Amino acid sequence: MNDRLYPLKFKPILKEKIWGGNKLSTVLNKPQGSMQNIGESWELSGVEGDVSVVSNGFLQDNTIEELIEVYMGDLVGDAVFSKFGTEFPLLFKFIEASDNLSIQVHPNDEVAMERHNSFGKTEMWYIVESEPGAKLVPGFNCPMDKQKYLEFFNNGALRDIVKWEDARPGDVFFIPAGRIHSIGPNILLAEVQQSSDITYRIYDWDRVDANGKSRELHTDWAVDAIDYSFSKEYRKSYSVNKNKSSNLVECQYFTTNLLDFDKNIDIDYGRLDSFVVYMAVEGRTLICAPGLDEPVELVKGETVLIPAEMKEIELKPLDGESKLLEIYI
Repeated sequence: MNDRLYPLKFKPILKEKIWGGNKLSTVLNKPQGSMQNIGESWELSGVEGDVSVVSNGFLQDNTIEELIEVYMGDLVGDAVFSKFGTEFPLLFKFIEASDNLSIQVHPNDEVAMERHNSFGKTEMWYIVESEPGAKLVPGFNCPMDKQKYLEFFNNGALRDIVKWEDARPGDVFFIPAGRIHSIGPNILLAEVQQSSDITYRIYDWDRVDANGKSRELHTDWAVDAIDYSFSKEYRKSYSVNKNKSSNLVECQYFTTNLLDFDKNIDIDYGRLDSFVVYMAVEGRTLICAPGLDEPVELVKGETVLIPAEMKEIELKPLDGESKLLEIYI
């Protein structure tokens, strides 16, 4: 066995949520254990208190931070390492909602650094599965400003100014920091975001927990964090190039593409100075590379980190067709 870097899998970090369900377990095979309602599976995280641990190969049981300390740019890319050091800059999740998430907003870098000494939180969603009629909120439904927002909010009419959009499998929504949003029931999605766990809850549907307590709201903090701009179309349009990389979202924090393939494909990352993460959203895939002791299998619901030093990858679909989200900086 050699001790070169290889495609790294991590132990999922599961989060029980008041709005969660059981599809992360039944559809994506996450270990439910004694948890009742799993809302989130943190697939790869450098967030303090929730740092991911390797689950495969000779680096098993090491954390992502420990690996960055040792391998530096070979693991994450020289440019990424010089900018972020040992902090892993992105957070990858699968989320299942069986009830409405709160209407919420995330602060941008400036606000988050000032208030929380943290990155802000720009994110994107890829709908893996949803039931017919499932909807989510990706922003306002009309032109908005702070004063108008406060009028609706103070009159208990916030739900009248948010836009509900259908959420169908394959749909993509980009949620920049500052955009008001929520996810409705019967949706299973993949989320790519900055490494931050800061959420300002604005409205929680008057919910209470088993002890009759409602969750904390952050309405005052939210007012100054909201970006009041309005868009007529929040869903991202994209075209699929079969057996090639199709761009879904490109922003300063990450690029996300879709790999939809039904034959073996070769990928050359020679020009990329970044790690690559694959999130499997359909099928089973074999990941091969020169010098790899054995291929790594990736099944729907799994996530893998391709180290920056691995430049040549071959992907083989094992069930006829595979779909992977391909994410890098």
